[in-house]
Amino acid sequence: MRQQGVTLIQMLFALGLLGLLTQLGVPAYNRISEGLQRQTTANDLAAALRTTRSEALLRNSVVRLQAIDADWSNGWRMLLEQDNPLLLHEWRSNGRTVIVGNQPLKRYIRFNGLGVPLLESGGLQIGTLFICQRPELLSHYQIVLSRSGRVSLRNDLTKQALCAAAGSNQ
Repeated sequence: MRQQGVTLIQMLFALGLLGLLTQLGVPAYNRISEGLQRQTTANDLAAALRTTRSEALLRNSVVRLQAIDADWSNGWRMLLEQDNPLLLHEWRSNGRTVIVGNQPLKRYIRFNGLGVPLLESGGLQIGTLFICQRPELLSHYQIVLSRSGRVSLRNDLTKQALCAAAGSNQ
């Protein structure tokens, strides 16, 4: 007589194999997912900066991109600076991707009507925003703002002390 079905030993072996593959696969999936999320956030922030500069040129007015709650990780808002600032656009983030800027770019970036990045005091505003990789405290993506207002997105894996400082705040 031929046996039909699966024996208990075969089923336990299959479940054990499935458990092992799951244990190996989930961390790899999480790393890939976090990497894609950092890349998407970097692309979105660079595009928002380019759009902010374009709006400043188009309107011939000062337009500001500012971090929500003084933290780029929460998202950013584009505002037309005038007596009563006008909200042009808002991007919200889930806060899982850590973004830090060096001192001139810590909370906001503003472009004048000529597309030049200027501080409120009138000085040039140049610097870098870092997309941090956790928990290694590395920056995989950097958004660089030049003195002409050009925004470039770089893909260099480097250690970044600002990422460590951001980690102590959370």
